[in-house]
Amino acid sequence: MKFFIMCAAFLTLAACGPKTDTDVLERNKELARNFYEDLWFSENTDNYSKYVADTYIVHDVGPRKGVEEAAVEQKNIADLFHSFGKMTGKIDYQIAEGDKVATRWWIYLEPNEQAQAMGLTPVDGVAIINVFRFNDDGKIVEVWNHRHDVELPQPPQAEMD
Repeated sequence: MKFFIMCAAFLTLAACGPKTDTDVLERNKELARNFYEDLWFSENTDNYSKYVADTYIVHDVGPRKGVEEAAVEQKNIADLFHSFGKMTGKIDYQIAEGDKVATRWWIYLEPNEQAQAMGLTPVDGVAIINVFRFNDDGKIVEVWNHRHDVELPQPPQAEMD
C-alpha cells in the first residue's frame, strides 16, 4: 500500500512540476489568440492588460520602429480601428518558437458613414502577420507588425495626360 501512495505522490508532484517548453509555447499561442479575439475580432479592448506588459517595444511599418510604448496603446489602436466601423478577423495560423509567436490573421472592416466620408472603403480580408515576444509571465513585451498593404483598398489614381 505504501508503494501505491508513494507512486501517487510522485505522479502528483511530477504533474505540478515546471512547465515544459511545449507548455510555454502552447500558453503563448493561446494568449496571442485571445489577444486577437478580445482586441481585434470583438470590442473587448479593456482586456489589453491581460496580454501586454506595462510597456512593450513595437516594430511597425512607418516611423514606429523600436519604440517603447505603454500597454494602453494596444487598446487605443484597436479602439481607433473599431471606430471606423464593424471590424472582425480570423486567425489563419500560428507558429511558436522560443519566446515568440507568429500569427497570420485576416482583418475585415465594413466602414461606417463617418469612415466612408473620410474615403475608407470596405476591407475584405487583408493578411497581417504579427510576431509577439512574451516574457516569462506570459505578457507581450515586443511586437513586430507586417501588413500586406498591397491588398488594402487604394484611392483611385489620377488620370495621366
